[in-house]
Amino acid sequence: MKCSLAAKIYATATTMIVCFSIVLQFVISLKQANYNYVETLKIFLSFFTVTTNMIVGSCFLVISIFPKGKIGAFFRSPSTITAITVYIVVVGLIYNLLLRGLVVQEGWSRVADELLHVLSPLLVLIFWIFFVDKSTLRYSSAKQWLIYPLAYIAFVVVRGLIINQYPYPFINVVNLGYPKAIVNAFFCVVLFWLLSVLLIWIGKRSSKL
Repeated sequence: MKCSLAAKIYATATTMIVCFSIVLQFVISLKQANYNYVETLKIFLSFFTVTTNMIVGSCFLVISIFPKGKIGAFFRSPSTITAITVYIVVVGLIYNLLLRGLVVQEGWSRVADELLHVLSPLLVLIFWIFFVDKSTLRYSSAKQWLIYPLAYIAFVVVRGLIINQYPYPFINVVNLGYPKAIVNAFFCVVLFWLLSVLLIWIGKRSSKL
């Protein structure tokens, strides 16, 4: 990562926006659950959007405040930032192409929705474009970056078997059945991989210019 003053300022602003978005969504979810903290956390942390934005917030917090040391080196790594960019961009793509409009959002719920699914992906992508050194990216990393989405899918399946609830309609086994849900999950994984390869390709091309 290019350790410039502009990068740190941008990372700090992004951290503030993402953290505000997560807290806002949690407060809204808490109110909807009649202030039952345990139930709210169970549902809140089951969403890929939430966990991914938490990863984004953690990454940019480290970049802006704790850039040195092992943790700083990990989150400042071009590979790590590119992987996180893939994750959050997929969040934006899936929401805006498949899920937008399924639930009518108003007021602060609409604000939180747009911040988490639109602004956050755009902020991370812009950071990746302008502040990340992409010359060291490798195509072999694309497979490693699939660990997180695969782990999430496994978590959703196990959780669904236990409580019979699923956070997203396209992987809802109850409504779709296992064959359809598995096919949808497979295409999600393919999307992660394709976007990873695309960003690596773009990175390699841009680093030669």
